[in-house]
Amino acid sequence: MNKPLIIVTGKNGQLGWELQRLHYQYTHQFNFLFVGREELDLSNIQSITTFFQQHKPFYFINCAAYTAVDKAEIEKDISFNINALAVAELAKQCAIINCKFITVSTDYVFDGTKNTPYEITDTTNPLNQYGYSKREGELLAIKNNADSIIIRTSWVYSSYGNNFVKTMLRLMKERESINVVSDQIGSPTYAKDLANAIIQIVETLAIHGSQFTNNIYHYSNDGIISWYDFAKEIQSLSGLHCKVNPIPSSQYPTPAKRPFYTAMSKEVISNNFQLKIKNWKESLKECLAELGYL
Repeated sequence: MNKPLIIVTGKNGQLGWELQRLHYQYTHQFNFLFVGREELDLSNIQSITTFFQQHKPFYFINCAAYTAVDKAEIEKDISFNINALAVAELAKQCAIINCKFITVSTDYVFDGTKNTPYEITDTTNPLNQYGYSKREGELLAIKNNADSIIIRTSWVYSSYGNNFVKTMLRLMKERESINVVSDQIGSPTYAKDLANAIIQIVETLAIHGSQFTNNIYHYSNDGIISWYDFAKEIQSLSGLHCKVNPIPSSQYPTPAKRPFYTAMSKEVISNNFQLKIKNWKESLKECLAELGYL
């Protein structure tokens, strides 16, 4: 009997890389195919149709995205093509062959005006082009494939690739002091934890099928902090002697406007898929250990 095929896009990104590291534990259950831009160019919609004609996955996990938040303010068409139009086509092709479609979205679909964690039912109102393109991708995915699963996440980091944790470690070694914004509040996500959660979701779907009525879920590590709090913990755990200064966002202007509060409730994803969500400090320690700091 053939094992179900799972296709994962974005193999060269943080989440795709973590899924590649993890997948060896599940090769007795599933076959995996990891693809990057060379194998599937999401900026070319026609290539998606051709790709699905060649491959017949049971599960399709889209980790690919245009994630340059500030650059998206200039490259609006490119960000929209990858984050919205390509996602729409992936969802459509999955619906045609009855393949379960899972795609990753962002906390930046919210405007940050709440002061309690966002629920999956809360109104979206993105402040920047990146958030707008991701929200349109959510809507188009559900329109084209009513069984789509969208996982909004936030502040993703890993021992691989470019991210806040690795940037802070580099700057803390180079400088005596650094400034980090203290008025943007949210939750970090260790990509390894999110990869584990996605595989657990696939396993649950393989056993129970599509019995869940939700399209949209939230996932991050547990705990609500500022970027400054995050940087202070990185500094403390790594033992680096750089001084970390809190500053308001007004002192660090960026082309794309950021929401001030994007913490999200993970209750629905935790209950539906029996996920145990780690505290952000525990996961940060694990990542820093992998990087050789602990």
